[in-house]
Amino acid sequence: MNKEELNKALVALIEKKQELHKLPYNHDSYDDIEEELHDLEDDFNEEYGAYLEEVLDKVHQQLCPDTDVLLPTAYLPNDVGGDTGYEPSHKEGVWVDSDEFPGKEARLVLVPNPTRLILSVGKKVRKEVWQA
Repeated sequence: MNKEELNKALVALIEKKQELHKLPYNHDSYDDIEEELHDLEDDFNEEYGAYLEEVLDKVHQQLCPDTDVLLPTAYLPNDVGGDTGYEPSHKEGVWVDSDEFPGKEARLVLVPNPTRLILSVGKKVRKEVWQA
């Protein structure tokens, strides 16, 4: 697995999501950009899906065994702010039922620079649980 290529693909995908989210639904290019995003998601899942699903399965088994693993693209944030070391919002990613934080809203999010999975719990807890 080429970590640099994975990170580049992840950044490109998130940037396309950002581009789409900035547009109103009635914008002339909304449908075209949405189609480009879907194509990027399909390519990303085809290229890196098996690898990332294996990683996600291991993370889920450790942290949230009662929560189903989704496609890797479900774990992406809508925006990374262009920063290295980005800390995601507590509202980004996939909701999980974390054994470590029972009864609290926990989310797993896949972020770049470097490629890693972050567990967010509420507004205060951000815990890196995997890095490529």
